[in-house]
Amino acid sequence: MTASSRSLTLDLHDIRVAGGVMLGAAAVRAAWPGHAPGLPCPLRTLTGVPCPLCGMTTSVTATVRGHLGSAVAANPAGLLFVAASVALLVSPRLKAVDVPRWLPYVALTLMWMWELLRFGIL
Repeated sequence: MTASSRSLTLDLHDIRVAGGVMLGAAAVRAAWPGHAPGLPCPLRTLTGVPCPLCGMTTSVTATVRGHLGSAVAANPAGLLFVAASVALLVSPRLKAVDVPRWLPYVALTLMWMWELLRFGIL
């Protein structure tokens, strides 16, 4: 839903549910004995180029396990997603938030640059 031409108003209900599901899945994966299987990145599998979300499963699982260094090394955004999800779950009265329209583009660009640097492509 658009608040103005410069910002977006995000309804937090669905984001809160998705964050809760992500945290629950990460907790199950963290409790899995050994290394839990994950799905390979389709873009990286087909082209060898990582996507902006490469390492996110590893990062979120490492964050839930308390291995923050490993989480940041895999994808720093995972740590931020976990923090945002926890914040949303503990503040249920917050119903919506305005974000600048440019923020998702900048965030994805920075995430992709991190992955390209991490894999030695950039």
